[in-house]
Amino acid sequence: MDTLKRNNVKVIGKGDQVIMFAHGFGCDQQMWRYITPAFEDEYKLVLFDYVGCGKSDIEQYNEDRYGSLHGYAQDILDICTTLNLKNVILVGHSVSSMIGMLASIQQPYLFRSLILVCPSPCYINKSDYIGGFEEKDLQGLMEVMENNYVGWASFLAPVVMKNTERPELVQELEESFCSMDKEITGNFARVTFFSDNREDLPKVKVPSLILQCAEDDIANEKVGAYVHANLKNSVLKPMKATGHCPHMSHPKETIKYIQQYLQSENIVA
Repeated sequence: MDTLKRNNVKVIGKGDQVIMFAHGFGCDQQMWRYITPAFEDEYKLVLFDYVGCGKSDIEQYNEDRYGSLHGYAQDILDICTTLNLKNVILVGHSVSSMIGMLASIQQPYLFRSLILVCPSPCYINKSDYIGGFEEKDLQGLMEVMENNYVGWASFLAPVVMKNTERPELVQELEESFCSMDKEITGNFARVTFFSDNREDLPKVKVPSLILQCAEDDIANEKVGAYVHANLKNSVLKPMKATGHCPHMSHPKETIKYIQQYLQSENIVA
């Protein structure tokens, strides 16, 4: 029960087949609310918040544990163990794509498939790999975060969300950033943006769907192509959706491609 409280775990839905939704950096499980109604009649849905995010138990934050993405992957594995989950379809947004992959590498028998929404194994440009950012630019962003947290949030939210014709979404993301503990969010940002999980891609054994947005300044199309090329048994689906949060800005398209993939893989509720 400690795990369920720690990660503010919620279980909804009427089906037996489990879909677990793992939110991205600076977000929480509420960001999935445009997606979950399409699945709750036929699936069992598991939602949670990483420690330090949303309504998780912040007292359970441990800097050593969460000093790498493996600590966040352990959260997912702990939830699976506590709820006795198997055959899980994991939907991971952004950094949770990599977190989910790490969890599946450690205990592949727990997972049936991965649905990776805007994944990136490495955000930094390195030799012939185009991650989208120079390391010095990310270091500069971290300095802004430390010195002017509110200013950092107001700068980053529209870059991540795009779709400025929906200002309420940009505002929600900015408020989500600002609602979280500054130190914990800073640590999560470093772990997110400075990790390099490219060598982990070939280790993934479960099939996966990659949802790639257009005009995504956080995980560009070259990154999506790289993930697809190095991830065995993966399907790459380019989307018309723009930005880095299609589950919020373009939920109908996101739902459509998830449902199509589940049908193609014969993963029925």
